[in-house]
Amino acid sequence: MGLLSDPHCRRALSRLIVRLNTPLCALSYVLGLGWFLALAFPPLAPRTYMSENAMGSTMVEEQFPFGQRALAYAREFAGHKKKVGGMPVAWLEQTLWSLGLEVHRQPFARTLPFPDEARERYMVRGTNVYGILRAPRAASTEALVLSVPCSDGPHNNQAVGLMLALASYFRGQIYWAKDIIFLVNEHDLLGMEAWLEAYHDVNVTEVQSSGTLGRAGAIQAAISLELSSDVVTSFDVAVEGLNGQLPNLDLLNLFHAFCQKNGLLCTIQGKLQRSDWDSLPAYAHSLQTMLLMVLAQASGRPRGDHGLFLRYRIEAITLRGINSFRQYKYDMTTVGRTLEGMFRKLNNLLERLHQSYFFYLLPSLSRFVSIGLYMPAFGFLILVLILKISFLGGRWFAGSREEPRPGLLVLVPPVLICHAAGLALYFLPVLGQHVATQHFPVSEAEAVVLTVIAIYVAGMALPHNTHRVLAGAGSERGWMALKLLALLTLALQLGCLALLNFSLGFLLAATMVPAAAAVQPNGPKVPLAAVLVLATPAVTLLLGILVERELVEAPAGLAEGWQLFLGAVGEGLLQHHLYGSFLFPPRDGHTDRPTDPPLAWLLLWNVLFWK
Repeated sequence: MGLLSDPHCRRALSRLIVRLNTPLCALSYVLGLGWFLALAFPPLAPRTYMSENAMGSTMVEEQFPFGQRALAYAREFAGHKKKVGGMPVAWLEQTLWSLGLEVHRQPFARTLPFPDEARERYMVRGTNVYGILRAPRAASTEALVLSVPCSDGPHNNQAVGLMLALASYFRGQIYWAKDIIFLVNEHDLLGMEAWLEAYHDVNVTEVQSSGTLGRAGAIQAAISLELSSDVVTSFDVAVEGLNGQLPNLDLLNLFHAFCQKNGLLCTIQGKLQRSDWDSLPAYAHSLQTMLLMVLAQASGRPRGDHGLFLRYRIEAITLRGINSFRQYKYDMTTVGRTLEGMFRKLNNLLERLHQSYFFYLLPSLSRFVSIGLYMPAFGFLILVLILKISFLGGRWFAGSREEPRPGLLVLVPPVLICHAAGLALYFLPVLGQHVATQHFPVSEAEAVVLTVIAIYVAGMALPHNTHRVLAGAGSERGWMALKLLALLTLALQLGCLALLNFSLGFLLAATMVPAAAAVQPNGPKVPLAAVLVLATPAVTLLLGILVERELVEAPAGLAEGWQLFLGAVGEGLLQHHLYGSFLFPPRDGHTDRPTDPPLAWLLLWNVLFWK
């Protein structure tokens, strides 16, 4: 600080930034990417540990004996589901009541903004059924949730059977200090959102429901279970929630600890951790796992029903039973004892989980990268924009005295055009879907996605020389002022976005920052235009899809990747309207939010074609 207070030092630093601006920008960008790639090394990824004292040990004796009963329940549930052609509400109510639980049902309905062709639904009606086991040693002030989605076909029948067997066993125990809610939700996330809104007496997504007739205490934690076979070879845990939210790391540590105690194999992102941390293949494996988590978190999509609990400050994870070709198989008794142990430790909580991390990346289940270690990678990328802003600002203020200095009116036409394109991109696809289907041979969902792409491309073709009618706008300082505004906008937006969803902010920064720093109207137009097009958030989405398929060892060609891209655009728009996901607004440039990288991108496009 003493050096910066000296005017001579400040001038020397300013001259250094101006003279070495391009090398400093390149160095900062390389450092940012290098720092991120180094996060998978063990020194930067310490071992996980339990921070909550109440869950610091797995010294509980699990005695769940009803593995065969769970399979019997599963077969009975499957038979009734096939008989009624959907969720057997009456049978579930009768079964939960016979177990001694307080039973409730919740009908709900939701009209989608446009048809969901992937699941073939538009007007969705369903019923959630749940039973409450009242705590014999407390006054119903706190609760835990075990939820199971009722899926179409034979999927998840075993999960329902295991949930009922656990309810039967838990009912006979006297040590519960929290209510336990056993929930079967229909229509996956839609049913879960309807139940959560009714339970908390809010309505944020316009879902229609009769409300919940019975409530337990404030929900402390939740586990969503997905299981579709009589035996499992491993459990995969999903942590990513809506808009990239993550549960407290202690809940994940609890799952990992009980899997180790009971000998269950556990994975994250479908990857089984390696023991040889010092080898290069182990580093590559950890980096792949971490990249898969970054891509999953950046998508903003909940990777399970647990993802909607997180918005209500309820720590939750989804556990998926996997039955693969591995030699070792585990029966329902072992799985049930693992869940029993987790619920018994959660039952000991005296307060909400808060001791451990809420912001982290996972190269494996036994190692983590905290926010203090991964944010410098993003900081180095943003430093490129700060250096470029300092360079342009110095040139703008130190320009020739004879050259007219443009006023703020110079910035009005391109800013208005960019905002108009963003507003059109946000509102027109859904509002104009019926008009499009009347004039073109496409479905409503296809019309929405194609309209998004058409407006996105049209935004690039809008007139970019309207500033020429203003005095001084065509000068060198004119485009510098616009680029300064674009860089400031991009830096602020990426910074805000990284605080909400680091992975999305980092990926957008990694692709957009180099193009933003390089673009100018005096350079070669075609190469710069190509670089800027490749840096659009839409292209970032397409590249992310292709990279993810490579990481899961299921590579997709360009044709398949394009179809997946179209599906992701439609899914992002649908989830925004259904659950409040902000993936679509950052991609479309909606101007009511602080996270609008495409707005800055369109401003940079105007800079490139400045005349």
